[in-house]
Amino acid sequence: MTPVKENQMADLKSRILEKLKGPTLVGLATVTREGRPWVRYVMAAADTDLNIWFSTRLDSRKVEQIRNNSAVHLLAGVSTLETAESYVQVEGEADVLTDAVTRKALWNDLLKPYFSGPEDPNFCVVRIRPSRIELWGMTPGQRPEVWQP
Repeated sequence: MTPVKENQMADLKSRILEKLKGPTLVGLATVTREGRPWVRYVMAAADTDLNIWFSTRLDSRKVEQIRNNSAVHLLAGVSTLETAESYVQVEGEADVLTDAVTRKALWNDLLKPYFSGPEDPNFCVVRIRPSRIELWGMTPGQRPEVWQP
């Protein structure tokens, strides 16, 4: 892995945020009760601290898996191979938030087909706190740049 000097961290963080500005489609992996990985797509966005947020149903399989094992991994940044320049892999811990303030803050009208509003009892928010983010280029043999808090 390519070590990142402190003075390069702001640039790396900016390039990571560009990949995770949202909402963007990401592949999210959780761990089943049997200890197996389970991957699905979610629409997520990062904040300026690189926390990654998405909304989901409280009764979803992903929420059950996160509550059982908070370790998650996600992949983002490529929509087509023709336009791909780089991508990110994120390792982190997820938590499920159901408080009214968070639900209202993350509510948007694109969620109307799925929930009656931010007060919907099945509407929740997942926050991923990254412990490691790798920014990979598409050049063969290239090593990732690594961001860690």
